[in-house]
Amino acid sequence: MVRVKSRYLLCEINVSDRSNLLKLDDRAVAGAVRAAVARIHGDYGAALCSVRFCVKYLNAHTGTVFLRFPKGCYKLLWSALPFITSIESRGQIIPCFFNCLHVGGTMRTCQKFLIRYNTQQLHQMLPKCKNEEEKRQIREAILSCTLTGRNDETFEDELMSEEDGE
Repeated sequence: MVRVKSRYLLCEINVSDRSNLLKLDDRAVAGAVRAAVARIHGDYGAALCSVRFCVKYLNAHTGTVFLRFPKGCYKLLWSALPFITSIESRGQIIPCFFNCLHVGGTMRTCQKFLIRYNTQQLHQMLPKCKNEEEKRQIREAILSCTLTGRNDETFEDELMSEEDGE
């Protein structure tokens, strides 16, 4: 028996007004992606991507989306993402664009990448803090990320040394 192989695409939905993210649902995102693939690649692309394509995870607060699709057609789907300029959800058209962050063979590899990516984003925010309360909140957010193979005390020491160096 042969295992059916899939690819997982980790994307970020960028909108001008963050409150519009809460209006999104997985059906609307899947419909927008299917429509973009059909528009760009025609019937062939639409047929390939409609077989096992689905939105596995959508975080409406952060705009993070996991898309699953067959291994053979991930380039078709990936190439159609820049052409998505809006998503229609609940009767409203939300202008947005997709930023592809990672392509992985399993959902777990995408989750690991997302943890590393979010940690890097928080590290970039740390020097821009205006007061100590903001710095403390960002440090707590960084420490709440689960990192494999490290303990929190070592990571906290590295964080403090990075902050002192900048």
